[in-house]
Amino acid sequence: MSSHRHLRLGQALSAAFAGLPRAWKRAWGAILACAVVWSSAYLALGAVSLIWAPFGLAGSLVLIGALTRIAVSDDVTGAKRLGLGLAGLQFGLPELRLLGAALLCSVFMAMILSVVALLLLAVFGMAGLDAEAINQRNWAAVGPVWRLSLLAVVTVFAFYGVLVMVVRLSLFAPATLGRGHMVSLNSMGIAQGSFWPLLGGLLVVGLPKFVLLVLTGGGLLSGLLGWTVWAVVLSGLEAPLTMAFLGAAYRQLEYWTPQGATHD
Repeated sequence: MSSHRHLRLGQALSAAFAGLPRAWKRAWGAILACAVVWSSAYLALGAVSLIWAPFGLAGSLVLIGALTRIAVSDDVTGAKRLGLGLAGLQFGLPELRLLGAALLCSVFMAMILSVVALLLLAVFGMAGLDAEAINQRNWAAVGPVWRLSLLAVVTVFAFYGVLVMVVRLSLFAPATLGRGHMVSLNSMGIAQGSFWPLLGGLLVVGLPKFVLLVLTGGGLLSGLLGWTVWAVVLSGLEAPLTMAFLGAAYRQLEYWTPQGATHD
């Protein structure tokens, strides 16, 4: 079964921004815990990082689990029915399902990236470019303009294909909690036909991260203070906003019913 629904971007973004207060109110404990855990990561150097890693993973799963439950539910009763704990603090089978789905998506994307990289290497190898000219940054002597233009087009299409995969997989978390079982690659079917609205929405809700990148690149955020600001903004603003948007998008696009359930 496939979805023929299309994402209404404006409605999903409105729901995402309107859902921020609800996320802060219902998942403040998970937000605080994740911010504290990730702030401490700056101090986890060397062997200490091995001790910190499980806490970082657990904190992230708790936060994403809480925010996703809130985003895919009509109200707090529905979120609690999906397992939302007090202040968003819970860790159970749904969190493990999220971890499993994320790992499957990561393995799939690693395979795709490997294939794309090998294809690009093969194409560039057959193009007969002047390696010495590339090393010397003498672009005029690298090769004919038409050949370079063709390679640029091939590269753009390759990266576009990877971007399509990433965006279409982005609904795996709301689908996993919304359907009650692990959903990884099947999430691409939910997003079918809505690549551009999803991409546009992700770019909008990703603006806080972009601001952080600009501030960091300008040298305004550095050291422990900069790391802490990143942890707080990502946990308290970026994650709630992103999951609220993905949850709203999922609710619009979902076509699955328990009677027609198919597991990954």
